[in-house]
Amino acid sequence: MEGNNKQPKVGVKAYVVFAFAILFFSGLLATSQEWYRAIDFTVLNGAFGKISGEAGKSFTFRGAGGSGARDGFLFALELMPAIILALGVVEVVEGLGGLRVAQKLLTPVLKPLMGLPGTCGLALIANMQSTDAGAGMAKEMYEKKQIDDGQRSVFIAYQSSASGMISNYFSSGAALFGLMVGPIILPLLVIFVFKVVGANLMRAYLRFEAGQVAKQEGKA
Repeated sequence: MEGNNKQPKVGVKAYVVFAFAILFFSGLLATSQEWYRAIDFTVLNGAFGKISGEAGKSFTFRGAGGSGARDGFLFALELMPAIILALGVVEVVEGLGGLRVAQKLLTPVLKPLMGLPGTCGLALIANMQSTDAGAGMAKEMYEKKQIDDGQRSVFIAYQSSASGMISNYFSSGAALFGLMVGPIILPLLVIFVFKVVGANLMRAYLRFEAGQVAKQEGKA
C-alpha cells in the first residue's frame, strides 16, 4: 500500500517537456525571424486571413460594425483556436510529466506568493501572452480538481488584471517606447507586480469572508 501512495518519479524527459512548455507560452520567440519562432504559442496560433474591401480597407471574417448575438458568436469563434491549441499542448505536457515538474518546482514559489499550487505555473505564463488560453487552462484545472474554488478566485483575480500583458505591451505599447526615459522592461515589471497584488487582495478578502462565516457559525 505504501508503494501505491508514492508519487511517480520525475525524469529528465519531464523536465525537458516542462522547459519546452515555458518557452512555448512565454512569447520570447514571437518576434524572432529564425525558424525556431515556430516554437511559440502566438506564432502557431497565427491569424485569420483578410478580406479586401473598398478604399484599400481589409477585414477578417468577422467584418466591421457588427452587434448583438451574431457579432458575439463570431467573437467567440475567434477565441476557439487559441483555447483549443493551448489545452491540447497542456494535455501533451501533462501526459509526458511536465505538470509534475511544475508542481515540484513552482509550488514553493506560488504557494507563498499567491497561495496557488505549482500546476498553475503554465496557465500563469500563458496568461501573460493570451487572455483566452490562460482562462481556458484555469477552467480545466478547476474541473480536474487541481485547484479549489478559493484558488480559482485568486487565480481569476490575477488573470483579469492586464491579461495578455506581453503581447499587448509590445504591440500597442510599442508606440510609446520612444518617449520612455527608463528601461522598457520596467513598466512590464510594474504590471506583473500589481497582478500579484490583485491576486493577494482577493486572497485576503476570501480569508476575511471565511473568518466572518466562522464567527456567524460560532454564534449560532
